[in-house]
Amino acid sequence: MTNSKKIIAAIHTELSKDTPNWDTLLKIILEYFDCSTGTLHFLDKDALLQLQSQVGIPEFLIPKLSTIPIGKGMAGIAAERRKPVEMCNLQTDDSGVARPSAKDTKVEGSLAAPLLHNEKLYGTIGIAKPVPYDFTEAEINLLMEIGEVISKKLS
Repeated sequence: MTNSKKIIAAIHTELSKDTPNWDTLLKIILEYFDCSTGTLHFLDKDALLQLQSQVGIPEFLIPKLSTIPIGKGMAGIAAERRKPVEMCNLQTDDSGVARPSAKDTKVEGSLAAPLLHNEKLYGTIGIAKPVPYDFTEAEINLLMEIGEVISKKLS
């Protein structure tokens, strides 16, 4: 993994645009973390997480993750707890955190983090690898920092 200052700078560059390209932003993040799949959800006025961008999600699953209630699935639980939710292997998880359809993504090492700024929730970001993986504390903290940078743009 390369220097975390570079990814933060790249994110700031994309967010400095009048209309950020959320797909580009998500791809930058996935590339940095060497992940194949990712989602970016923004909180709407009804307190539901709405899909803003995704990479690598099978087409047939998009309807199931377009709108996520707080407390449901990894993204919803990360939003509810306002803390990152990690799974080393989503395929073998039996905790009930991941929805059954999440296994259809074929990803294993997964991390969902809330987008927070000044204690306010703006959405969630999720990243995943196609292999079992435990994200390091530094990686989790960096994804939280990225979430705060995105949240500042949304605030």
